[in-house]
Amino acid sequence: MFDGLTNSFGEIFDRLKKRGALSEADVSAAMREIRIALLEADVALPVVKDFIDGVRERAIGETVLRSVTPGQQVVKVVNDYLTEMLGPESEEFEIRAAAPAAVMMVGLQGSGKTTTSAKIAKRIQEKQFKKVLMASLDVRRPAAQQQLEILGKQANVETLEIVPFQTPRMIADRAMETAKKEGYDVVILDTAGRLHVDDELMTEVADVRDGARPAEILLVADAMTGQDAVNVAKSFNEKLTLTGIVLTRVDGDARGGAALSMKAVTGTPIRLMGTGEKLAALETFHPDRIASRILGMGDVVTLVEKASEMAEQDDAERLVKKMESGRFDLDDFASQLRQLRKMGGLNGIMGMLPGVKKAQAQMASANIDDKMVMHQEAIIGSMTVSERKKPDLIKASRKRRIASGSGTTVQDVNKVLKQYQEMTRMMKKMKKIGKKGIMRSGLPGMMPPGMPPGPGIR
Repeated sequence: MFDGLTNSFGEIFDRLKKRGALSEADVSAAMREIRIALLEADVALPVVKDFIDGVRERAIGETVLRSVTPGQQVVKVVNDYLTEMLGPESEEFEIRAAAPAAVMMVGLQGSGKTTTSAKIAKRIQEKQFKKVLMASLDVRRPAAQQQLEILGKQANVETLEIVPFQTPRMIADRAMETAKKEGYDVVILDTAGRLHVDDELMTEVADVRDGARPAEILLVADAMTGQDAVNVAKSFNEKLTLTGIVLTRVDGDARGGAALSMKAVTGTPIRLMGTGEKLAALETFHPDRIASRILGMGDVVTLVEKASEMAEQDDAERLVKKMESGRFDLDDFASQLRQLRKMGGLNGIMGMLPGVKKAQAQMASANIDDKMVMHQEAIIGSMTVSERKKPDLIKASRKRRIASGSGTTVQDVNKVLKQYQEMTRMMKKMKKIGKKGIMRSGLPGMMPPGMPPGPGIR
């Protein structure tokens, strides 16, 4: 997400930092470049104008221009303004209304509304320990109700029984009545989408709203649709008074203009964002963290949170013991690769680390991506138990067998073994230098071949 904008901002700020003292002319030139970068990212023109005017006013102040590090000060001004533009500080999405509380999901067809409904239901049930019922009000799209039923089974969330020939209002009323009788805390109402905003759609969802009186009305918007998503958000907000926006497919959006524009145009906060197809791929939208990502400062806090959520306690304890003893086999290595994928893959993790532009370029030039990680897992999976425990057994003939079994080459097998050897050496160093040294040195062995080693280990 925001790849194009991050790269443009990085180049602009690099030039500012190198200049030392700044004049008003320098700041104005940078603002012109930032304006172009925002427009190319598909940010709405009125939003761009307000942003540039606000940043320029703050950046040409005496405090900034006469600072010891004026370039850094300009970056801080941009970061602060971005955070303000993206919205107030986000809190964890929670349903606090009296049971049964309705959450109404609205949006255009194809925005990922039904999948997002299941994601939110799963999140509420697992994190807030509330009993959730999902109901599909989409009687127009073929098999839409069945789709929600399937997703409900995957998420372990109950869905309302499908009754043919009922209107959306009738389904919503039945869902709320069922929730009262059977003790559900939250009801997710997945309304029908359309290819575009029309009077029929708005009349239908307004009727459902009047009957269910939802605690939350969430617009699901595809981040990849750019300005169209902004216009949709504005229309829905005018008719329904939205309580929040959920951005989907942010993992595939290289521009990010929709996210930057929606809050400014509608005044409605972005509450959540979908970061993948899996039902667990839903994150709280933190304006300050997103602003840091855009400016290439990373998002270490979210990375740590993800690591904590995904980590298996038993595996973590086992790995610590291995590290303490200096022993580390290929099964452990494979476990770390799986953990890497669960956390969003290489690209997802790299995007949250500060100052990784150069490293990302190196990865691209060396053809290092998530496919390579999957190939590594396949290579280790093609080994016998004894080979994974004792990699020294793997000679030329075994390498050919492993390569054939994993659909890779002997060269790929050699790369995995080399990376494992590097990681083993690192574990031995960790045993010698202790925990403080580990924190200084980082975990270079976890990075794929071709990546630069961490500081302190050469």
